[in-house]
Amino acid sequence: MLQLYFSPMACSLASRIALMEAGLDAHYHPVSLWTKTLVDDDGDFRGISPKGAVPVLVLENGERLTESAAVLQYIADAKPERGLAPPPGDVDRYRLQEWLSFIGTEIHKAFLFPTFWYKDDGSLAKPRARIMQTLSVPSAHLTDREFLVGRRFTVADAHLAWALLLLRPAGVDIAQWPSLAAYLERMQARPIVREAIATEMALRKTMPVSPA
Repeated sequence: MLQLYFSPMACSLASRIALMEAGLDAHYHPVSLWTKTLVDDDGDFRGISPKGAVPVLVLENGERLTESAAVLQYIADAKPERGLAPPPGDVDRYRLQEWLSFIGTEIHKAFLFPTFWYKDDGSLAKPRARIMQTLSVPSAHLTDREFLVGRRFTVADAHLAWALLLLRPAGVDIAQWPSLAAYLERMQARPIVREAIATEMALRKTMPVSPA
């Protein structure tokens, strides 16, 4: 069985959503990103991943995958019939990779990560200045689209939905971008997305809040 190391409402939420949308069974291991420990047994999470970051997906053969873009594409390819990623060779496959990279670098690492880790205004000034322009890109793209890639939900949508959920606690109101607000509402209306969020919000209340 696949195993996912995650922290509630961190970027690993996208991997949980993808696993559930794919209909894949998995064992979920909660991690405290503050202490880098495994919640279930207080073990050292760095023994699982030297990066000390989630998600970590342990495959059935014991190999480990890290980084959301890689984990999400693996999950999608494990159940291609679910259509969570365009097939190899399709131009939309590269669009998917384009969006996964954009979300991971321009929203997650450039804004959400420093916002949750660094509290002084000096450190946050640059990412705050950039995020307005950054969000204009998916906002314009989604003006007349239901999903990021093609005409159906993909793992890129799982990734962006997570990022948009974290913007408000990070101090950004996405109501400034009506297309993003409507998109997030659509994503949260999906039963699996709603269930995944509810599960992680409940878990979050039982352990120290972790950064994104």
